[in-house]
Amino acid sequence: MLVVGKTEEDFMNEGIDKYISRLKHYISFEFITIPDVKGGSKLTTLKLKEEEGKLILAKVTAGDQLILLDEKGKDFSSREFSGFIQKKMNSGAQALIFVIGGAFGFSDEVYEKAKDQISLSKMTFSHQMVRLFFTEQLYRAFTILKGEKYHHD
Repeated sequence: MLVVGKTEEDFMNEGIDKYISRLKHYISFEFITIPDVKGGSKLTTLKLKEEEGKLILAKVTAGDQLILLDEKGKDFSSREFSGFIQKKMNSGAQALIFVIGGAFGFSDEVYEKAKDQISLSKMTFSHQMVRLFFTEQLYRAFTILKGEKYHHD
């Protein structure tokens, strides 16, 4: 998973770390933080997205499948999301790279490179909170795939 900018709140970092440690029982998982663009507050929104996009795309290799967390993306139930994950793993992708961008979204180049866009909710959450929510949902997806008793329908 790639995220733009560090997670500020300790309680969120603790929650993210909790689910990352659980995820590692199922898959090889990395949580990579791309630093904020230097001088980003002085850039236009378009220029900031372009600079963040360059940093994101620098982390992607040829066999990777880029999946963006985007408010306009496809909505899933937790069970549907687990099926999505299973299909992606079966597709032969070298790696699935889920990306949580900066506050203004993604550059056109990142959208072009992405295989999919998914949404956590029609509601708006801070990018910091999305990190925790999505890490938990990844963990939940793997417990569903393994038939474990974490998820209840």
